[in-house]
Amino acid sequence: MSDATPHYPSVGVRRALRKLGADLRDARRRRHLPMAVVAERAFTSRSTLQRVEAGDTGVSIGIYAAVMHALGFLAHLQEIADISRDPVGQVLASGDLPKRVRIKRTPGPKSDD
Repeated sequence: MSDATPHYPSVGVRRALRKLGADLRDARRRRHLPMAVVAERAFTSRSTLQRVEAGDTGVSIGIYAAVMHALGFLAHLQEIADISRDPVGQVLASGDLPKRVRIKRTPGPKSDD
């Protein structure tokens, strides 16, 4: 028996992956690439590629990334959570900045006067 907790993705997650899968399928078609070629380039099977293009939530993110790489979209994946695209994170991070910065003074050398 597995210790894994079953995962039931939210409607929003399922919708996002269906759109990603459809977009990847359309990109493959625009490039006139057969499924077998993209699957081979992504080091996966044709049936797994079909699951990716259907937006299957059970396919690992690594496989989605491999398919994106095979289609030339890997750079886009690297930018998804980049701080430049995260205004909420930027606001939260700037809220943690100190209001004032003080230079700590170290005592100078003692003189033997």
